[in-house]
Amino acid sequence: MKSIRVLSVASEIFPLIKTGGLADVVGALPIALKAEDIDTCTLVPGYPSVLNALRVAAPVLERKPFFGGTARLLRGSHNGLDLFVLDAPHLFARPGNPYLSPEGLDWPDNGTRFAALARMAANIGLGAVPTFVPDVVHAHDWQAGLAPVHLRYSREQNPGTVMTVHNLAYQGRFPREMLSEFDLPAEAFTIDGVEYYGGISFLKGGLRLADRITTVSPTYAREIQTDEGGMGLGGLLRERVADLRGILNGIDTSVWNPGSDPHIAERYDVDHLQNRIANKAALQRRSGLEPKPDAFLLGVISRMSWQKGLDLLLDNVPVIASEGMQLVVLGTGDADLQDACRAAAHANSGKIAAFIGYDESLAHLIQAGADAIIVPSRFEPCGLTQLCALRYGAVPVVSGVGGLEDTVVDTNVIGGESETGFKFSPVTIQNLAGALRRAHATFRDKAAWYRLQQTGMSRDVSWRDRAMRYADLYREIARRRLA
Repeated sequence: MKSIRVLSVASEIFPLIKTGGLADVVGALPIALKAEDIDTCTLVPGYPSVLNALRVAAPVLERKPFFGGTARLLRGSHNGLDLFVLDAPHLFARPGNPYLSPEGLDWPDNGTRFAALARMAANIGLGAVPTFVPDVVHAHDWQAGLAPVHLRYSREQNPGTVMTVHNLAYQGRFPREMLSEFDLPAEAFTIDGVEYYGGISFLKGGLRLADRITTVSPTYAREIQTDEGGMGLGGLLRERVADLRGILNGIDTSVWNPGSDPHIAERYDVDHLQNRIANKAALQRRSGLEPKPDAFLLGVISRMSWQKGLDLLLDNVPVIASEGMQLVVLGTGDADLQDACRAAAHANSGKIAAFIGYDESLAHLIQAGADAIIVPSRFEPCGLTQLCALRYGAVPVVSGVGGLEDTVVDTNVIGGESETGFKFSPVTIQNLAGALRRAHATFRDKAAWYRLQQTGMSRDVSWRDRAMRYADLYREIARRRLA
């Protein structure tokens, strides 16, 4: 069977530009797919950090005018990733967060910026770069959602398409008056195209017109078909259920490996868990927490938003502080949650620490030094934090939703020896408090805690099996296109 060529399209990719788990997935999946004989090239915007990281990049295409300026398509590579980079300074030459201005607001031209990314993806899909003509175009989240739309309306022989939903809450909605600015034909503005409650939705268009839809866990695939979890798109997804698959995310186990991690104080593996003690001490020192080896140390690495349930955790600060637990929070997001985390740390010095921002090195140390990782999300498509926690022997305490439900086995499960953590549902302040107390009680039983850590670390959280499922999907799509 010939190698399948896939053009992956995304707004961020680790390690070049990252705001969340999307970047980790987009960066890790192409590497894992090489073992499946899938040749992936990823199209990303030419942000300053991306262009600076490309030591050698060759221009393969130029378009002018292109969404308000001149654009070049560059071809290069970085850390084993094959890349197309859309070098359009008028759209992407902005430092910092790829979506937000320095004031923390969406860039007013975000629709145009990512319409351009999708338009270039369609151009590549239709053969604009003869050296790489893909069999499949794989669009990730709303920023790439117009790629399947452009291809469907091209009326040329085009590749198959996959639309992956990493988070249905973000849908890329814009006024109908921008249809021509997005280079979309008038016929696309229908209920069977991009029209959505009188406006344009990039994600809705991709979900309607892609050949296949995937999301990042089986439970989330079911949740988004409901009226509550579908966020206005549940009916469309129920209609397309035959084309919808939930494929769990994995993590890059070469990056997230406690046996070789350069960011932690002492390396370890499942047979040398005693070495985690040094990492716990290092985390307590770095966080200004009391140096108590027997304190139950909780870690949080999260975007600060209502979705992530951090307000529920903050409401449990009295439980954490009064019952001898410690807490380290790392994240950025909503200003009120950031302020509340700072206030909790200030009021509970030595017991609670808050780091506002994102620090990759500290994230690794939290995984290696915390006794438990807390993920109290109200909804969670997959979640990577709990997968890293399993890999690092930090026991997950999670809500029973989405990918958290699929990847953590609660200690209350009767029979078997597969337990890896603690789950709570429904997602309430009181139920989270109960899960924290259950975890704390188990932590005091060192033998029981050690079994949880060992079981978690034995789980395969890599991309190996997940990549096989994507490869099978690509081959299925390619066969249908050739039939």
